[in-house]
Amino acid sequence: MESADRQSQSETLSTALRLIRTHRRLRAADVAKSMNMALRSYEHFESGGGRINIERVHRFAEVTDSDPHAILAALALGSPAFALRCADNKLATILAVVLQEFDEEAGDAIAELESLTIINTFTKALRELAAQSVRRESAADAWLEERRHRLVSPTGDDGGSDKSAP
Repeated sequence: MESADRQSQSETLSTALRLIRTHRRLRAADVAKSMNMALRSYEHFESGGGRINIERVHRFAEVTDSDPHAILAALALGSPAFALRCADNKLATILAVVLQEFDEEAGDAIAELESLTIINTFTKALRELAAQSVRRESAADAWLEERRHRLVSPTGDDGGSDKSAP
């Protein structure tokens, strides 16, 4: 079972790294050079070979301006796409910083929190984030649809009227 988990994590890591690198339009050689690694060593790392090296994940994230915590979370989630989805907004790093601040502020009181309260709080917060994203997307679509008609089409068609007609 443990070997199957490693293989799955290796595949997830490999896919996540490749997704991010290609999203950034970088070649493996460029990332290897920026990470001060030989190309073959980088290729081994990107293929998910060997043990997961957290330091290398962080260096990769720095070089590709992505989210190292999302890459690592992607392993636990089994979702390489999660790493890509967080590459620009750094969601997982933000969450880690907020958790660090919570730990510093709440301290030992964290142990007194009930699991159901934690689940409900996080579920509500994450659903609200998802809803904001959908609302923002819908608002952007509505805005564009409302104004798109004002553009001149490439064929010069302005919505069906023939300007050359008398």
